[in-house]
Amino acid sequence: MNNWEKIDFVEKTEFKNGLKVVTERVESVKSVAVGIWVKTGSRDEPDQKAGITHFLEHMLFKGTEKRSAYDIALSMESVGGYMNAFTSNEYTCYYTRSLDTELQRALEVLSDMVKNSQFPENEIEKEKKVVIEEMKMYRDSPEDYLFEEFSGKVFSDHPLGRPIIGYEKTVNSFKRNDLFEYVENRYQPWNILVSVAGNVEHEQVVDLVESFLGEGKSDKKNAFIHELTPYKIHKETITKPIEQTHMIIGRRGLHFDDEDKYLLLLANTVLGGGMSSRLHQNVREKYGYCYSIGTFNQSYTDSGLFGVYIGTDKDYVDHVRELINEEFDKLQQEAVPDREMAEAKSQLKGKLLLSQESMSNRMTRLAKSELYFNRFVTLDELVSNIDNVTVDDVREFSGEFFNREMYSETLLLPENA
Repeated sequence: MNNWEKIDFVEKTEFKNGLKVVTERVESVKSVAVGIWVKTGSRDEPDQKAGITHFLEHMLFKGTEKRSAYDIALSMESVGGYMNAFTSNEYTCYYTRSLDTELQRALEVLSDMVKNSQFPENEIEKEKKVVIEEMKMYRDSPEDYLFEEFSGKVFSDHPLGRPIIGYEKTVNSFKRNDLFEYVENRYQPWNILVSVAGNVEHEQVVDLVESFLGEGKSDKKNAFIHELTPYKIHKETITKPIEQTHMIIGRRGLHFDDEDKYLLLLANTVLGGGMSSRLHQNVREKYGYCYSIGTFNQSYTDSGLFGVYIGTDKDYVDHVRELINEEFDKLQQEAVPDREMAEAKSQLKGKLLLSQESMSNRMTRLAKSELYFNRFVTLDELVSNIDNVTVDDVREFSGEFFNREMYSETLLLPENA
């Protein structure tokens, strides 16, 4: 083991084979959140294997050498805990929440799943049906369907533009050996991070991780790499048998470590951050053109996705589009009033501080900080970076970022509209 560091109650240890352990000790609670993060996501898949990362996430719950699927499900629930997992574009996470007395159980079960899953043939075929039903569920949701279509165009011909879940054709093609091969290539110590937050001692976590996951090769496999394709502005209209019209106006955003990320964070809060935001107050409260409107701001290692989503009536689309563009123009042309900026900063800082009451949120923030910055980004640093943003900074940034000529649009209309 080497590369040990300590910041307040946050500590990190890196094993010689590349496996990392990060912990945050919170003595005031009696719970613990444990996450095993694998630095692999849907963007690491070749086209012919689209969806295999997500499918593998499902299959890790289907049994190991010593546990059945039922045993895995019961392992945490039998002690009042919770276990789940999720797959993103850039990482996969398997996590638990439980009493701090169940730390060893949580780490042992998660490690067993990551190291010793067997992928029974009959479970593979059953889970293909489950995943395809999940696809149908997303397609039945206008918001999910619209977002998938929009991101697919913004990141056309790139894995970031594919649905994380994959396609029916690719999922149906998966074989047992494909799963073992993917584990062999990506689920190795150099690509794994264990993140733990709660009433724990770092040394205890390290000892447990070493016993459950410490062994393993340190040689890295060549990852699938797909360079970003150029951004092409698009205007698209699609239809579905629905009642409401849905629209996204957006563009590529900023990557995780972009020097302007705090400027966008504050501009986004002013524009669409809740019921007090400009878009909500203008489009919904002033004109009554919608029930739901808001912005989204997603960052990746090398890019991002930003946009405005709205559900409205087909007769209001032109009015709504113009109101959104007017708000873009206003951010470009006028400095945000000092009071509004101060309120946006307080909103962001309040959310950060409130999130600290959840051990799961702490565990996640700890992991993402290590995954994207290779260090712990403290709350003091985040708050300082937010406070240091000026109204002139936001206006200068907005002059380029909110140029309406850079924005794409996907419009989802009811059939026969």
